[in-house]
Amino acid sequence: MPKPRILFLVNESWYFWAHRLHIARAARDAGYQVIVAAAPHEVQQQIEAEGFWFYPLRLPRKVSHPWQELVALLDIISIYRLARPDLVHQVTIKPVLYGSLAAKITGIPAIVNAVTGLGFVFLPGGWRRRLFRTVIEWSYRLLLTGKRIKVIFENPDDRDLFIQRRMIAASQAFVLPGSGVDAHTFTPSAEPEGDPVVLLASRLLWDKGVGELVDAARILKQRGVTARVVLAGTPDTSNPATIPESQLIAWTEEGVVEWIGYQANMPAVLAQCHIVCLPSSYREGIPMSLIEAASCSRPIVTTDAPGCREIVRDQWNGLLVPVKDAQAVANALETLIQNPSLRRQMGERGRQLVLERFTKEHVIEQTFAIYRSLVGEGWPA
Repeated sequence: MPKPRILFLVNESWYFWAHRLHIARAARDAGYQVIVAAAPHEVQQQIEAEGFWFYPLRLPRKVSHPWQELVALLDIISIYRLARPDLVHQVTIKPVLYGSLAAKITGIPAIVNAVTGLGFVFLPGGWRRRLFRTVIEWSYRLLLTGKRIKVIFENPDDRDLFIQRRMIAASQAFVLPGSGVDAHTFTPSAEPEGDPVVLLASRLLWDKGVGELVDAARILKQRGVTARVVLAGTPDTSNPATIPESQLIAWTEEGVVEWIGYQANMPAVLAQCHIVCLPSSYREGIPMSLIEAASCSRPIVTTDAPGCREIVRDQWNGLLVPVKDAQAVANALETLIQNPSLRRQMGERGRQLVLERFTKEHVIEQTFAIYRSLVGEGWPA
């Protein structure tokens, strides 16, 4: 008897490897054939080495020429017809929209859509962004309707918005605590010697609050507060809010921050910092960098915004600040920089919170429950 099949549809192979690998491994170990459809990347060989089938996908992350968008949709339809999955798990906006249409056309019996934050489309903007948002909302309404479709959110704000704007029914919606973290890899460590290090690890976008952190670093410098502010990550040229590399170099030359680029070994990077900061105004799901920071017992400064406030309880395992308020960021950072015992206390509480809610085991268990609600008790517990 052939194995039942689950297919993960994502934009990028590296994203699947970083955020969905543990769920895919659990499905494989439970007896399912795992299929991945994503853009080719150097991790493709590693994906195939897991025993997963891999289908290369031409799906640009940003909106491109209509012909390219049509080719992407036809690619997905072709993959679904060839792979014949029993269930598809589609992640982020384009895979959710194009994949849902392809699944309806090809008769896929069970669909799980993961909305990992609303992104820049749902931020305030001009008439073009408002028009684009209207198109996206109507697309969700048309494509996400159905008893065999479930939608996973990472925070209740996003879920409530989808329900209030009638993009989905309340019975379709589930809130899961992000992608889950490997708490055995992201482990606590003692603070390093030397000046306090403030780390921002993220795609380097204006919407992620990088500019506010740079301004806060200048304020701290003017106050005579000693600290190093480190940016880990790279610009995202497919996003209109990307920060030019020339700007990052200019900040580094100014001496206000240090830009260390992409870092593959995040546990090691977190072990070398004292505080993690993400003053985001982006419509986050739950930032993975903050879950990883809490797992490593690092206190967090972030914004009181959807997604960010899911992992930080103000004054308990970190400090919440208003969106786009560099002065508040500077004040919060100064509080933690000047108080090592508070940092340790908040860090320990963050680790406790992760073990209670945010481990990969929690996410696997809750995801499998959603799968079972669609395919029945044939899906393992």
